[in-house]
Amino acid sequence: MADERLSMIASARLIPPPESYVTRSYLSSYDEYLAKYRASIDDPAAFWDEIADELLWQQRGKTVIAGDLPDFQFFPGSYINVCENCVDRHAKHPLYRNKVALFFEGEDGERRSVTYLQLQDAVSRFANALKSLGLRQGDVVCVYMQNLIETYVALLACLRLGVLYNTVFAGFSAEALRERIVRCGAKAVICANGSLRRGRVLRLKETVDQALQGVETVEHVIVYRRLPELETPMTPGRDVDFEELMQREPRDCPPAALEANEPAFLIFTSGTTGRPKGIVHAGGGFLLGTYAYTKYQLDLRPEDVYWNTADIGWLTSHIFVLVGGLALGTTTLLYEGALDWPHPGRLYEIIERYRVNKLFSAPTAYRMMMKHGEDVARNHDLSSLELLVSVGEPLNPEAWQWVRRVIGGEVAVINNTWGQTETGGTPLALLPGAVPMKPGSCGVPFFGHDLAVVDERGAEVPDGVPGYLVIRRPFPSLARDVYGDRDLYLNAYFSRMPGLYFTGDSAVRDADGHFWVLGRVDDVINVSGHRISTMEMESSLIQHEAVVEAAVVGEPDEVKGQVPVAFVTLERGVTPSRELEEELKARVVMDIGSFARPARIHFVEAMPKTRSGKILRRMLREILQTGEVKGDVTGLEDWEVVERLLHDLRERAPGSE
Repeated sequence: MADERLSMIASARLIPPPESYVTRSYLSSYDEYLAKYRASIDDPAAFWDEIADELLWQQRGKTVIAGDLPDFQFFPGSYINVCENCVDRHAKHPLYRNKVALFFEGEDGERRSVTYLQLQDAVSRFANALKSLGLRQGDVVCVYMQNLIETYVALLACLRLGVLYNTVFAGFSAEALRERIVRCGAKAVICANGSLRRGRVLRLKETVDQALQGVETVEHVIVYRRLPELETPMTPGRDVDFEELMQREPRDCPPAALEANEPAFLIFTSGTTGRPKGIVHAGGGFLLGTYAYTKYQLDLRPEDVYWNTADIGWLTSHIFVLVGGLALGTTTLLYEGALDWPHPGRLYEIIERYRVNKLFSAPTAYRMMMKHGEDVARNHDLSSLELLVSVGEPLNPEAWQWVRRVIGGEVAVINNTWGQTETGGTPLALLPGAVPMKPGSCGVPFFGHDLAVVDERGAEVPDGVPGYLVIRRPFPSLARDVYGDRDLYLNAYFSRMPGLYFTGDSAVRDADGHFWVLGRVDDVINVSGHRISTMEMESSLIQHEAVVEAAVVGEPDEVKGQVPVAFVTLERGVTPSRELEEELKARVVMDIGSFARPARIHFVEAMPKTRSGKILRRMLREILQTGEVKGDVTGLEDWEVVERLLHDLRERAPGSE
């Protein structure tokens, strides 16, 4: 880690939350956070028991925590239904039953909404429909849909019955979908017939038909006609219409009694670092954890209008919308499509229309808005925004400052968080109103979460010293298994440092207790014996005023072993040039050292990314080394980005004309 980066972290200033926010938040001071955090670490069972008091239990035992990492349980022998907590208790409440639970806006402008009472009716009918098809507790269904009200109806119905679901990004290839269906042994697939993205029609049902060729476990395909005009072939005896199936069922379906540690769903990791793993989450634990995260980290309340832009294929939607958001009785917005389509101000337009006061998105979305420029934002009234949340990868300080100034009007709280598919939440974040902000940091540990930065032996390192980020105790939402492969679960997360959950990320904790996540441990380039963090180089490049995004990968070199090669997207209106390339190289040398000087910098229009917004560095590495892409592309959002990149690199290759 270069002294320059550590110096920046050490000197980062604390920014207090606005007084207007402090007076109405769940916690109102840093001292209050510290006292509650210390108490939750001293007696985690008491803290989680207190959270459990706010939920609706069918049967609650006295034991809160049993076991330790990696074999643990929360509320063993207790029974709770996630769907009942997210839907029924609000539908029965006189103040909430007719309150909007979900707004929907399609890329084509379609707008709909559903109240908690209407949601209960739809979920109960669909749950009965699943039962009529023979689906029972423990069976698995695969859900291949975009952000639709009907998607949430389907998932909540599964949670009501104890049927495990596996969501797959709408738009994944037939091969990717097939792999997930086969690996989880799905008995049914629930899909939309089509989806809209950047003005294009994605024929989802056709993809399902291709994926199911030769697959014998799937007995039923339930098809929601999102695009009624789209021709949708149906296979007799297998395919059924979503709405027709639901409408013929009664509206009464009691929620199943489910033990708190029973699996609720599985979700495959994005595959940016290899073959995706089917991560298993327990229903009761996931509800308990996500309710607490959403309440305190988002300061979420029933009166809020909240928009989380994540696709339902990304676990963030399950944490902070499907379970966390609905459990708190808030009104949530669902959007289908790209955030800057059909014009760059679409995100702002939607915020203004619904008076969204809490926005949750990914750093790539915020940087995309940066690239579109300040004028686009100024054309819209964004004064309703109080909280802007980020997750997925670190939000660099420059982007942080831009987001707060331009989107947040200098008054919104910016909450840059850290979490993983495996953690089922965000163990690191701010608590708005209580914890001061620091541009670039990932905040502080959540209650009951014991995180540390350690060395190779697992010993904690002093503040200001980088090391490995680990988790020392279980918490309710932490993944319980890898589906069908317990050995992989143990080897992937607990073998490197026995007794500790190894996150695979490097981090540093500063003197104020804020954690800074520096990147994946394996994102290191060895240049002539110098081990260099690619994220450190990326951070240096991003600090230049002309740069929006940067990705650095290693390329084999006969002399040095590896050399760093950078891919950079520029601010709108900035023209790539040899002078700018040399200026950026010089900046890396100044910030890190001459050994880190990029061998080349490629200026690109866009980066290949997953649908969750993560840059596919593995793909960039493959393109550099082979000039083509043959590896796993299941996580790729837009193949055209890769095609443009391949074309541009061939055009710039030595000797090309």
